[in-house]
Amino acid sequence: MINLFRITYTYLSAGIYSGTLYFYNMRKLQGWYAHRFGPLLVLAVILCSLSFITRVILLIKSWSSFDLNPLYVAGAFLVGMFYDLVVWSFFAIPVALYCWLMKDSWYRKKWQRIPLFSLFFIITLILVVNACAEVVFWDEFNVRFNFIAVDYLIYTTEVLGNIWESYNIPLIVAAVIVMVILILFLVRKNLAASRQSSMRFGKRSAFFGMFMLLPVAAYFLENNRLKNFSNNNYINELGGNGIYEFGTAFWHNEIEYDKFYVTRNDTANFAILRNLLQAPNVSFTNDPLSIQREIKSDSPEHKWNLVLISVESLSGDYLKYFGNKENITPFLDSLIPHGLWFEQFYASGTRTVRGLEALSLAIPPTPGQSIVRRPDNDDMFTIGSVLKSKGYECNYVYGGNSFFDNMGKFFSNSSYTVLDKRDIPDSLVHHTTAWGVDDEAAFDFTLQQCDRSFTAGKLFFNHIMTVSNHRPYTYPDGRIDIPPTTQSIAGAVKYTDYAINKFLLDARQKPWFRNTLFVIVADHCSKSAGKTDLPVNRYHIPCLIYAPGLVKPGVEKRLVSQIDLAPTVLGLMNLNYTSRFFGYDIYQLAPGKERAFISTYQDMGYIRDGKLVILSPQRKARLYSPDFTTGVNRPLQGSDSLINEAIAWYQGASYLYKTGWYKRVK
Repeated sequence: MINLFRITYTYLSAGIYSGTLYFYNMRKLQGWYAHRFGPLLVLAVILCSLSFITRVILLIKSWSSFDLNPLYVAGAFLVGMFYDLVVWSFFAIPVALYCWLMKDSWYRKKWQRIPLFSLFFIITLILVVNACAEVVFWDEFNVRFNFIAVDYLIYTTEVLGNIWESYNIPLIVAAVIVMVILILFLVRKNLAASRQSSMRFGKRSAFFGMFMLLPVAAYFLENNRLKNFSNNNYINELGGNGIYEFGTAFWHNEIEYDKFYVTRNDTANFAILRNLLQAPNVSFTNDPLSIQREIKSDSPEHKWNLVLISVESLSGDYLKYFGNKENITPFLDSLIPHGLWFEQFYASGTRTVRGLEALSLAIPPTPGQSIVRRPDNDDMFTIGSVLKSKGYECNYVYGGNSFFDNMGKFFSNSSYTVLDKRDIPDSLVHHTTAWGVDDEAAFDFTLQQCDRSFTAGKLFFNHIMTVSNHRPYTYPDGRIDIPPTTQSIAGAVKYTDYAINKFLLDARQKPWFRNTLFVIVADHCSKSAGKTDLPVNRYHIPCLIYAPGLVKPGVEKRLVSQIDLAPTVLGLMNLNYTSRFFGYDIYQLAPGKERAFISTYQDMGYIRDGKLVILSPQRKARLYSPDFTTGVNRPLQGSDSLINEAIAWYQGASYLYKTGWYKRVK
């Protein structure tokens, strides 16, 4: 009965919203359409109506995930309408310019309908396409537009190719055009009504000046945090506006930590960090604002090769080991007893570039975009720079175009040789998508690089980034029991599992196999959004080190962060080096110091001792008790020391990156 009441109330509130809009449109505001700037009102009706319909669709699509508290749902629609009007103020600028600058005697002519309706056609087309894109994006990521959408706009070749392969584009384009024409047909009389009025240039100028105060005020005074009024992230996202969220992400590529987050004295922060990073084999420099330290092994260095496989979007819950019933990772599950398995391993972020940042730089995420995408990210201190100083040949192998996500520039300027689909011979390729070649081709090409280095008498480090677990989720036919025509995530995951198995079987035949560490790890989970901010279960990923005869199989049950992988692997190799890593060598770590980092582009999470600290803009620091199974975070009080630790890690990482002290040791 309560659920029925909530459902009824939800639709009633939505109906009141749309009904009120319609009432004012057709009755109370009828006279305003005849005003010289009446088209502004027409645009407001179109934009708010499309946004309302989009919200209803998103609400229905994620119904089970919403907290259907009537006040929250009503609040989401009201806050959403506010953001809709903010977006309207920006979209209305070209319309207002037209109404202001068009000569009065010309404006009243019939022919002026052509430029006016053409302008509205373009704007309405953008709004309708945006509404469709928001629904698709929500299906994929359970959030409004964010940094991912910005990246998709930049990397048009991969994204447009992906869309063409995944959807019936001719049908969609036809439907969108019909929708735009229908909308313009419905508002044609109201749009043309402004021709009835006359307004002198001086009065038009005053009206235009007053109108422009709205977008100016919106730009300087508003942000996207007003929508975050509930404890349910789906409700908060529902209250946003996708276009506004896109603009926010576009203009905030990097968020200055010191300006937006709670801070402490740098000296105090680094005192905490140096204490937490202290280990039996570590000696720090005398600089109190540094974590640079010498790593000394008490055993001879191992001259082992290293192959690191970072798997696209491989969530922990895809594995049978963690309860999956679909059997889509049969090989990886079978490999666990034969390798060093990390049971509580957590990704730093929700994007491939965050995973690559953590795996190569071993640094906590900094607010905004990943360092891989930032300016001034050349010659960074990476696992590649450490191994290159030891005489290794270091390659970054990517089956797609390394221009995507700035991978090529970042890795090529940070001690790696970048090899992408342009370097992979056609003879190795079985299948291509907009994202690149099949994983088998990338793995076979990597085998060739390993052979080449071995023949030259060189140790090698090859980091491979897979691409097949991407929409449209297609792959070579005949490999697995899920046909590629299904275009399912399950099929893509199982194909990558197959490709990794084939790669290791082929590697077993090589003379360098018994002297090589193979590391298999995900870059991030397939989905990261949840009901609460930073749901811990959406960051849980698999990680396995496989090296028969070199590393003893076992299960590591302690909490491990993605940034700990590089120093842990180097520790297993007994390498002596100068470190600037924030990551731990887990096997040199005193019990109780384990911790992990999780993040979005603006929320920074720190997990330790079963608690979660979240640092957010507006200098917020919140403490939670996270449920590692459901992802629900329950608020806690106190524990200033844990909050201070979180600040030390994140402020310290931002400080070292900004000051250039995370560059390669020379």
